[in-house]
Amino acid sequence: MCLETARLQLRHWREADRDEFAALHADLEVNADLGGPFSRQKSDKKFARYINAQTKQGYSRWVVDSLNGDFLGYAGIMRISESHPLGLHNEIGWRFHRAAWGKGYASEAAKAALDDGFKRLGLEHILSYTSLNNRRSQAVMERIGMARAEEKDFTAQYEGFGAWQGIV
Repeated sequence: MCLETARLQLRHWREADRDEFAALHADLEVNADLGGPFSRQKSDKKFARYINAQTKQGYSRWVVDSLNGDFLGYAGIMRISESHPLGLHNEIGWRFHRAAWGKGYASEAAKAALDDGFKRLGLEHILSYTSLNNRRSQAVMERIGMARAEEKDFTAQYEGFGAWQGIV
């Protein structure tokens, strides 16, 4: 299954995407909100988690390609476990190569994924969160129609990151 927008194709992960995924996570600036770049091992673990979610739950983050097939990043919904400070929930997120920033791709892809989550998947609630200093993601959240929910802000312990503060 794929989703298509005016400029993008959102599709399921393939093994051939592993190197692009790792390159995306190796970029210091792209991952500044998460404390810096990921090792290949950590990226591969995350890659496996996305594929596993797609297989077991029927949804995950989507690969986002340009219509000519260039890997731009990813966007989509993940089910987050009840061990999270917010409990069991669905979260939409995205991450794009720096070369794709400032072109509206994140908003376009996130909107398509959000619509899919509500319409096809029938989800009632979808959250999004980022770090306080990640103004780019906050702007995407606003552009796709999400509203700030300060009362849900949280601090979580993520493997390899330590304490991370999320704004919802």
